[in-house]
Amino acid sequence: MDKAIIGRKVGMSQIFDENGRIIPVTVIEAGPCVVVQKKVGEKDGYSALQLGFEDVEARKLSKPEQGHLNKAGVALKRHLKEFKLSGADGYSVGDVIRADMFAEGDRVDCTGVSKGKGYQGAVKRWGASRGAMSHGGGPVHRHAGSMGANSSPSRVFPGKKMPGHMGAEQVTILNLDVVKVDPELNLIAVRGAVPGPRRGLVYLRNSVKN
Repeated sequence: MDKAIIGRKVGMSQIFDENGRIIPVTVIEAGPCVVVQKKVGEKDGYSALQLGFEDVEARKLSKPEQGHLNKAGVALKRHLKEFKLSGADGYSVGDVIRADMFAEGDRVDCTGVSKGKGYQGAVKRWGASRGAMSHGGGPVHRHAGSMGANSSPSRVFPGKKMPGHMGAEQVTILNLDVVKVDPELNLIAVRGAVPGPRRGLVYLRNSVKN
């Protein structure tokens, strides 16, 4: 059965295994999430669950958002996310999903929004080579340089790797191992790094088996 949950990145830490080796982990506060909406194949054409995460005051939601949550009969939630799940038929609106949905040894895909780096040059953004640092290089050591356009085609082709906004985009890391689950504190520790800053929103779902 497919699994999914919404959480927040707490930060990175390390755990020692039974052999005394250090395992770098990211700790995620996962859930509790409530099922707000259910999609079934016969009616909607696909199977999915919409989950709600984090209680919020009514004044911070629009009237349509409040109506959607009130119709489901659940508490007002700040974040909503729909997951396509093969086992959605086993859940009902109002069910609570907690961190213990996952277990040690599971493999998960973690999706988050990467840290924003602001406006960056071609060297940092794309790993471009800098100019020579010898005398005569001028004040253009880290400039993008020639764009390669001559009288024909007299333009820069779309997709050219140039300076611009870096980061702050959705990133998914695949096949991370679940190292530890703490149901009482709603914490999941996964091996390795997860996109985003501390307290950043993270979506976890079981990895697709090949």
